Amino acid sequence: MTSDATGAHQLGKATATPLSPDEAVLDRVPNPHADIDYLARFTAPEFTSLCPVTGQPDFAHLVIDYVPDQWLVESKSLKLFLTSFRNHGSFHEDCTIMIARRLVERLAPRWLRIGGYWYPRGGIPIDVFWQTGTPPKDLWLPDQGVATYRGRG
Repeated sequence: MTSDATGAHQLGKATATPLSPDEAVLDRVPNPHADIDYLARFTAPEFTSLCPVTGQPDFAHLVIDYVPDQWLVESKSLKLFLTSFRNHGSFHEDCTIMIARRLVERLAPRWLRIGGYWYPRGGIPIDVFWQTGTPPKDLWLPDQGVATYRGRG
């Protein structure tokens, strides 16, 4: 689901948490600096979803980097979208790619990458990475800053 093409309709209003990612609205606002390439980063260190088999919670640290074109994602709507996964049963790979695809579909960024750093399930951490292609030339692309899972060692 999407809001109108001209801007945010959730910002500054009481908004209930969407019951599912399909119901979540990703608002977008015009990019005032669409003439240059720059990186915008969203970090969600407490992302949760549900295991589709056991119904138990899964936890991840998500890092979303994108180079906007004409649109920016409105951060409140992004938070609500990510929160909508709390009752959504899906595998790690599906959650991570679903988030990236929705953002690409809604924003049409010049470039986007996502790192899904998932905490262990069944003793094995599953990290999921995806990007739309090659980043723009001369873009400052900092490391995502999340170490791979090392346990207590």
